[in-house]
Amino acid sequence: MIVASIFEAQRAGARLERACAELGLDARTVQRWRRQGEQGEDRRHGPKSEPRNKLNRSERRKVLELANSAEYRNLSPKQIVPKLADSGCYVASESTFYRVLRDEGLLAHRGRAKAPTSKPPEEHVATRPLEVWSWDITYLRAEVVGKFYYLYLHEDVWSRKIVGWAVHEKECTELAADALGAALRAEGIDGHGLVLHQDNGSPMKGATLKATMERLGVIASYSRPRVSDDNPYSESLFRTLKYRPDYPRRPFASLEEARRWVAGFVAWYNHQHLHSGIGFVTPEERHSGRAEAILTARREVYARARRQNPERWSGVVRAWNQPVEVRLNPPKATKVVSNPQAAAA
Repeated sequence: MIVASIFEAQRAGARLERACAELGLDARTVQRWRRQGEQGEDRRHGPKSEPRNKLNRSERRKVLELANSAEYRNLSPKQIVPKLADSGCYVASESTFYRVLRDEGLLAHRGRAKAPTSKPPEEHVATRPLEVWSWDITYLRAEVVGKFYYLYLHEDVWSRKIVGWAVHEKECTELAADALGAALRAEGIDGHGLVLHQDNGSPMKGATLKATMERLGVIASYSRPRVSDDNPYSESLFRTLKYRPDYPRRPFASLEEARRWVAGFVAWYNHQHLHSGIGFVTPEERHSGRAEAILTARREVYARARRQNPERWSGVVRAWNQPVEVRLNPPKATKVVSNPQAAAA
């Protein structure tokens, strides 16, 4: 009653794919049996007898001994089989070597040949402005086909404020270093102890920017190669920028036009945009420390409205919280902590 057991496991809350895998069945096969009205026995019809050309135990042992011998252990079956043939010996085909090794769990890379693992990026926690920044470069189309302008953008992770930006006709590590210096001067800090997160592009890994960061005491943080999710705040900011209703439908006619548009976007984003990730206040309000007073006033408005019309609320009043801390690349199990004082208000 194998099929019936799978259906019973499903009714108990198990996923069909997982239940089928435990019994060596494909989920689509079981679904087909169900459509055909089968509710009971396993309908698989495998071979009645073993293949005549199947390796016996001694032959399988010979394959394993050869593959793990000092002469061949660093070679793949594609190299082992020709070498055996050159010595006048045939043991098994390449596919058989692979199958036997796979059955024994010996196809994994070993020692220095082990496949590189991608470690998750280091987590950084910001509890106030000017602790953790994120930056990146995005393309702005120019009128000349194949030509782009390059927007360098620095964002404070805690407040989401754009703390620095520049538009240039090329991307390079020297301009990246200049953009970082300008952002630090605009915020009135020297950069010592600041975490700067970035991806693995050539401007970010260039010697000039690295030397500038080391001189200023800025702590470098990098995404994994080819993993855009490791720099989520910059990626989200670029999406907001390019999905603005007033983002030009046509390419920018000049560098000056691109700079004017970006300047307008930065002013709107920092001073008018009510950011959902920080309690629907503007990045500038949170960056300057005015956000909590604004949220407190909102809570008072809602509390007063509830006192005046209590029948309109069936549950608690909206708390109007802002996150106390912001985590860059947290472990999957980590949750953002809300403001305990605001929650209790």
